[in-house]
Amino acid sequence: MAAPGPVTPEGRFDPSQPPVIEGFSPSVYSSPESFKEKFLRKTRENPMVPIGCLGTAAALTYGLFCFHRGHSQRSQLMMRTRIAAQGFTIAAILLGLVASAMKSRH
Repeated sequence: MAAPGPVTPEGRFDPSQPPVIEGFSPSVYSSPESFKEKFLRKTRENPMVPIGCLGTAAALTYGLFCFHRGHSQRSQLMMRTRIAAQGFTIAAILLGLVASAMKSRH
């Protein structure tokens, strides 16, 4: 079995630089995104995920408030609502992944 050749045509490996791979671009975006820019881009791509997250957080917060106040019936209802909102969020994430995969195929 033949020994593999050098990875880079220049010879020496420089760990401070990313590897050069022919036909591969490590980033689609030319400049690094800030957290806010990435959050806004992802929200525009799939707006149902943040809506589901906000619904989950709201149901959890209100359910804990009701539990603290002693309204056990309402607290149980809000915990069930939280589970439904979490399911909605997971479904939105999965549908976004499927849509992204279908878009990348075309």
